Amino acid sequence: MLAGRPMIEHVYRRAQEARGVSRVLVATDDERIADTVRRFGGHVAMTRATHLTGTDRLAEVAAHLDCDVVINVQGDEPLVAPAMIEQALQPFYDDDSLQMTTLRSPIRTLDDLRDPNIVKVVVDENGFALYFSRAPIPWARDQQPAPTDAWRHIGLYGYRRTFLPRFAALPPTALERLERLEQLRALAHGIRIKVMETEFEAIGVDTPADLARVEALMLASAITESRTGPRP
Repeated sequence: MLAGRPMIEHVYRRAQEARGVSRVLVATDDERIADTVRRFGGHVAMTRATHLTGTDRLAEVAAHLDCDVVINVQGDEPLVAPAMIEQALQPFYDDDSLQMTTLRSPIRTLDDLRDPNIVKVVVDENGFALYFSRAPIPWARDQQPAPTDAWRHIGLYGYRRTFLPRFAALPPTALERLERLEQLRALAHGIRIKVMETEFEAIGVDTPADLARVEALMLASAITESRTGPRP
């Protein structure tokens, strides 16, 4: 529970607000999650319990959908901004050959740069991913690494629906296993990933401390809106 509602409901409602999204589904193999979603009127797609990654689960659901693009939003990020979903979706309108997108935001502190729980990404001149790592990248060889030179990867993905079964069928790679980052499977097999810049921060809820932090932010936002009116 988070600010009086299940966390998955917060994620669901925010995803519904994104422009260009025709349908929101919660993909799960857990009946407790499914029942929670049904109680607030959401839609559920039950999946097998044997999937090793979220992408594998998504591929099972996507095989039964009638759409061009699927956006994968993590269920533990209740502060996801609808605009982030729109940013991951936009490149598909502009490039018919594009198969996969994700997001990045600036790293602002050296602590974040060095934190292995924060995934970093480096991109080429056209905004396509060169590499993802838990290590500080890029590494400034002749000077102190500057956080302004680094990007945090935000784990919100967009996929061409027809690409998902192909991606799920690709064998895991050595780099993926080493870093424990499944997006490296795509890069290792020559698939380009467009990495869109966003000004929004994503805060995942992985611990009780994260839960308290996010709830405090939600309550502060609600108080602000009650004083000034809803944000446009």
